[in-house]
Amino acid sequence: MQYFPTPAPAPTPVPTRPARRPVPAAPPRHALACGAALTLLSLLTGLLVRIDERPFFQGLDDAWAASLHGSPADSASGFATALDRLGGPLGTVVPLLLMGCLATYGRWRSALFVFTTAILANMLVVLPLKQLADRPRPPHTWVLVNDGSYPSGQVFSAVALVIAAAVVLFPPGGRRWWWLFGAGYTGAMMWSRTWQHAQWLSDTFAGALAAAGACLLLWRAFAPLLETEAERMAADTLWL
Repeated sequence: MQYFPTPAPAPTPVPTRPARRPVPAAPPRHALACGAALTLLSLLTGLLVRIDERPFFQGLDDAWAASLHGSPADSASGFATALDRLGGPLGTVVPLLLMGCLATYGRWRSALFVFTTAILANMLVVLPLKQLADRPRPPHTWVLVNDGSYPSGQVFSAVALVIAAAVVLFPPGGRRWWWLFGAGYTGAMMWSRTWQHAQWLSDTFAGALAAAGACLLLWRAFAPLLETEAERMAADTLWL
């Protein structure tokens, strides 16, 4: 009697997770450490400004302010005024519109991330730092400003919006170009604040550092939610 070998059973397919889409982006590897370091640096610098009326970088601030020659009526001041309005209360319109668009497509996790980084973080980081540093504004400002020059809230908002948009909107290829645009936009905002004598040069750098630090920390904190959204986008189950 001839026997035939019994064929081995087919292996049970292992369920695989849906491929992750490039947005929302995952945080960089050392986001937590870098974010904490930048936030701490802005905090310590604010403390230095509070206890030392003339910190070691005041000479650079004075030299930069003295190099800016212009008047409130020239064309450069018109461009600076446009940036001032964009970075002021009007600047909250852009993240709110972005949040609305994201929520419309079921991306409420990304909308919450944009709200936290681009709006809420400004109040929770910039205002306490201004109270801590209590730095006077440069003399003869050209625009209406509140008390506290350190750090720049408008530069903070610019950097936070650039990072938030990069995380939730752009795939890796487009993100590289967005970073270039964001760097130019941030640089223009820093220039406008000093051109209008609204803040010292170091205040603008502090605003950029504080924003980058806060956004990196929040990016890492929101990573599980953003990862879930990316997987749901890949599986077309955002609304489930």
